[in-house]
Amino acid sequence: MLGPLLENFVALELRKLIGWSRTQPELFHFRIHAGPEVDVVLEDAAGRLVGIEVKAAASVSADDFKGLRALAQYAGRRFHRGLVLYTGRESVPFGAHLYALPVDALWHSR
Repeated sequence: MLGPLLENFVALELRKLIGWSRTQPELFHFRIHAGPEVDVVLEDAAGRLVGIEVKAAASVSADDFKGLRALAQYAGRRFHRGLVLYTGRESVPFGAHLYALPVDALWHSR
């Protein structure tokens, strides 16, 4: 139950933050039919994409980036960054343009 609740909370917080953003990105969901998905995709006016996965877990693994990698492959050069927001405390790189960040990174820069 916590997973969907956290995903919804993050999506609503992002919607709120977009109102204050200079770039004013649009908010989408990405899913390949019966395959990988990404909880939230932000697209700016230039077409750059940032994918955000939300995990109600205190740790992350490479498998948590499966949907983001699919988005990166699908989007090509438009893919700017992929983030997994999780309930842990560390900011961890997971490859080129892929990062795991604590959920509170929405409000705090590190």
